[in-house]
Amino acid sequence: MLRIFHTADWHLGHHLHGVSRHFEHQQFLTWLLQTLQDRQADALIIAGDIFDTANPSAAAQAQLYEFLVKARTQQPHLDIVLIGGNHDSASRLDAPSPILKALGVHVVGGLARKSDGKIDWERLIVPLTDAQGAVKVWCGAMPFLRNADLPGDGEAEDPLIAGVKDLYGQLFEALQQKAGNGERLILTGHCYMVNGCVSELSERKILGGNQHALPADIFPGDIAYVALGHLHLAQKVGPHEHIRYSGSPIPLSFDEAGYRHQVLQVDIEDGQVETAAVQIPRSVGMIRIPDGKDFAVLSDVIAQLKSLDLDRNLPIERTPFVELRIRLDKPEPGLRQQIEEAIAGLPLRLLKISTAYRGSQQSLADIDIEQRLEELQPLDVFQRCYQNRYGQDAPEALTALFSELVESVQGGD
Repeated sequence: MLRIFHTADWHLGHHLHGVSRHFEHQQFLTWLLQTLQDRQADALIIAGDIFDTANPSAAAQAQLYEFLVKARTQQPHLDIVLIGGNHDSASRLDAPSPILKALGVHVVGGLARKSDGKIDWERLIVPLTDAQGAVKVWCGAMPFLRNADLPGDGEAEDPLIAGVKDLYGQLFEALQQKAGNGERLILTGHCYMVNGCVSELSERKILGGNQHALPADIFPGDIAYVALGHLHLAQKVGPHEHIRYSGSPIPLSFDEAGYRHQVLQVDIEDGQVETAAVQIPRSVGMIRIPDGKDFAVLSDVIAQLKSLDLDRNLPIERTPFVELRIRLDKPEPGLRQQIEEAIAGLPLRLLKISTAYRGSQQSLADIDIEQRLEELQPLDVFQRCYQNRYGQDAPEALTALFSELVESVQGGD
């Protein structure tokens, strides 16, 4: 049997509304090291978006390299495969790959080409071995594919999908040439698949946008498992049990506050593939008041805040993050001060205040306006915008301030 752990979308260096996630990432990495050892993993696949940005901080890079060294030190036989994602710089990941390969860490930041311009498929092929050193699986480590990587096919109905499918077909053929003793074949990918469930606030559209979702048939049929990255919620692709996203290890937005993050354990034995979710303990709580996507009036929000069962003995780095979602009838200039007074002394960190008004929230472009644009005065547009957003006329004092602003602009001040 070969036991693989599949994870992705670490986003090391991430900040949530200005607050560093370094502590949470370190807790996850420490947990992962112990879990790999306890469950006797043979291989670890990290399917892209290792870092949150293409130019990660020194601290984020140190976290990655310290983890890799510790993982290989505690389990010298552990194969580690790391691919680039859309947030990563392919060249930055690839730069230390010769050194990391000597440590047993296989890094594929992007597609590399040989001197003749052809793709170096050998660099993407990684043998995965069991504790005795026997090759059990061949992994095709496909990184995030950029438009420039794709072969042109002007006759295809969708050149983007055709190009991705062509590259996976070539990688599959190269894998088949390696598997001469019945070893199973697996693939990696960092992409958006058809019907994927997106975490809207924390995922970036890629490869032409999410409207170019890739169908599952881009992967050849004789593949034991496909380890995907990009979507932050763990899920299988359609009905395909063997094509899966592991999801991110920590919540990257408040939309994920109620979701339990995980890594995937993949056991391959005698031609059978079994997957099991291993839940990741959350080191910092995330609280959204009210739950879900609803809003509540300020008095209700403050009442819910004060009713929270909070541990006052937590160190500051473990106190929960909070988002408040407040419904207002009109703008409240002193809103934040009222909230800060209400939470004074509570062991929590207020990261975000979201507000909603009773207006339609439509843009002016979505509203039928009988007058022509040239017939409208600046004050008319201001009044319409205010009415549309707040469901009432702008106060006289605010209207007077706007008129002063228009006069100063028109007067050249």
